[in-house]
Amino acid sequence: MTQMTSPGLESKPGRVVAVHLGAGHAFSKSSAAFVEVVEGLGVRGDAHFGATVQHRSRVARDPTQPNLRQVHLLQQELLLEVGRIGLDVGPGDMGENVTTCGIDLLALATGTRLKLGAAVVLEVTGLRNPCSQIEAFRPGLLQAVLERAEDGALVRKAGVMCVVLGGGVVRAGDAIEVIHIPDQFRSLAPV
Repeated sequence: MTQMTSPGLESKPGRVVAVHLGAGHAFSKSSAAFVEVVEGLGVRGDAHFGATVQHRSRVARDPTQPNLRQVHLLQQELLLEVGRIGLDVGPGDMGENVTTCGIDLLALATGTRLKLGAAVVLEVTGLRNPCSQIEAFRPGLLQAVLERAEDGALVRKAGVMCVVLGGGVVRAGDAIEVIHIPDQFRSLAPV
């Protein structure tokens, strides 16, 4: 795969700030020195690891649907933004597997591919849909991660979900590069 560029995406790579996993279905995830990312499955040892959906509400509806939420990425810039309004939220607190910096995750198209570190390749499938658990974790946080665009459309800022195309190890400090942008832009939608 070759490095791709697009208006609005910096050619300078972003980086991994921290990595997290949680074996149980808790809201927050624990920080780790590294995570092992497995092709087609997600983060080894994480509650959302699997080829089919692992999110409890989605399993209840249809446990055979594909897992489009294998890896959750959240931008550190959001944590800084909510911190400025008095909400103390750190890396891993919102349940992400990878806290990023320097990549505008919300500006990516569905199908964008990211390379993390030496080998991990993720394909962006859509947005995390903020739910009431966010508000239960920190009152005021749900409102802070949801906005209205000028046209009235709801803007979800709680990160993006991905599937794993290439496995490997990810750790803090690893580079993140946009390596593929789809020919036709499809806006991110909740998955």
